[in-house]
Amino acid sequence: MDLKVREELERAGLELDRPELLQVPIQFGDYGRPIPPGEEVPVADERWTMAHVKLKPISQLWTSTEMTPFLLRTPTHHEGFLYLLQSTASIYCTSTGRPVTDAEFERLYRQLRQKPDGEDAHPLFSYLQGAARLYLSLRDVSRAEYETMTHRLSKLARRFCSHVGSTNYHRKVLYSVLGP
Repeated sequence: MDLKVREELERAGLELDRPELLQVPIQFGDYGRPIPPGEEVPVADERWTMAHVKLKPISQLWTSTEMTPFLLRTPTHHEGFLYLLQSTASIYCTSTGRPVTDAEFERLYRQLRQKPDGEDAHPLFSYLQGAARLYLSLRDVSRAEYETMTHRLSKLARRFCSHVGSTNYHRKVLYSVLGP
């Protein structure tokens, strides 16, 4: 958790009671291409109150070291993390007008778990990373909890992959996150 980020967002007037309802808005540059967020990330709440905050790398945000065995099966107290990442993915696909394939989602989530502070050529990775950094800045999450949750997302995307180029994860899961 990063108390400085929490204070900055509260000063800007953002609602922080439910971090999963915050967003890292997709920004576009020349030719309509998404611009990956950097160290400073735009954050918006449900009312579209905006702020730009500097977020630490994921590996610097892991706080607690405790994890209950029950968490390995269902991390219910961090469902907000899963929702925030999936809503970010859904908004990205909607904003660009192109759904990402199931295999690519699986790869991006796996990359997020294995190299949380790494880089990827796909712009969606930096938005997923920004959403994870935002959530971890506002809630205590251990490394084991983080890895369990990102592994869960990767497995979910893999479960929906029916063939090369399939976008079932986007259609069946991400679409349901934000609704019609």
